[in-house]
Amino acid sequence: MIYTVTFNPSLDYIISVEDFKLGVTNRTSSELLLPGGKGLNVSMVLGNLGIESMALGFAAGFTGAEIVRRIEQMGVKSDFILLDNGISRINVKLKSIEGMEINGSGPEISEEHVQKLMEKLDVLGTGDVLVLAGSIPNSMPDDVYRRIMERLDGRGVMIVVDATKDLLVNVLAYHPFLVKPNNHELGEIFKVTLRTREEVIPYARKMQQMGAANVLVSMAGEGAVLAAEDGSIYEAPAPAGKLVNGVGAGDSMVAGFLAGWMEQKDYGHAFIMGISSGSASAFSEQLATGEEVENVYRQMIQSSFLS
Repeated sequence: MIYTVTFNPSLDYIISVEDFKLGVTNRTSSELLLPGGKGLNVSMVLGNLGIESMALGFAAGFTGAEIVRRIEQMGVKSDFILLDNGISRINVKLKSIEGMEINGSGPEISEEHVQKLMEKLDVLGTGDVLVLAGSIPNSMPDDVYRRIMERLDGRGVMIVVDATKDLLVNVLAYHPFLVKPNNHELGEIFKVTLRTREEVIPYARKMQQMGAANVLVSMAGEGAVLAAEDGSIYEAPAPAGKLVNGVGAGDSMVAGFLAGWMEQKDYGHAFIMGISSGSASAFSEQLATGEEVENVYRQMIQSSFLS
């Protein structure tokens, strides 16, 4: 079973406003309300690809209840820890202005609730996959990823980590199956600027030397690079298509990689599935459907993108 953890899930309120102006009342021309959070995005795309997962995390208040209702309506199983105080966050994304977002803080999560999550994770064992994705609320200890991996060490759980800076670096000693930084995050760790796939490769190798089995680096329009556990390097440019919504593209790449790996246990296939899923979501208003992923996958295979 694949388990995903989202420490700070959200309701994403995505709006468009024609001719947005400061200092006056603006009215929306379109509105969309979606559950959000990196782990949840992975679960939702996995579901679209026909793969079951269990979404774990924390939910609070009426927004938390709505998040759980919506993901279960989509067919995603969940076992969220319900908090007594606060509300799960609402993130406002204004499509009319590129990059304009206002993200909520989310509820406080106590050490008692962290321990409840740890107890839920104790059921994982050989053959299970755990996806740890995204930032953590300020109220949580910044070593929580490391504590989870330390607790599960030696149980045969394949762990995927999609996080930044110390959250990622501090878990490499526990040999995660997959890490997925983007090129900017990878460059930030090693204090370099990485613009091309060729520049990324040696630093992906360095991350393997630090403990990661597989390093998948997303690079938006530049494509992606995979340094695989078997020593292979895969790299490909981004497929042709119009960018519609970049939110969730990286999470979709993680879901696609996992789906591809579970299908064939082949890194090349997993890599193409990862790029196809990430790109399909970027080309869509919402997270990619299975059909959209298949269309991009077919395009990549026909174009011989893989190198």
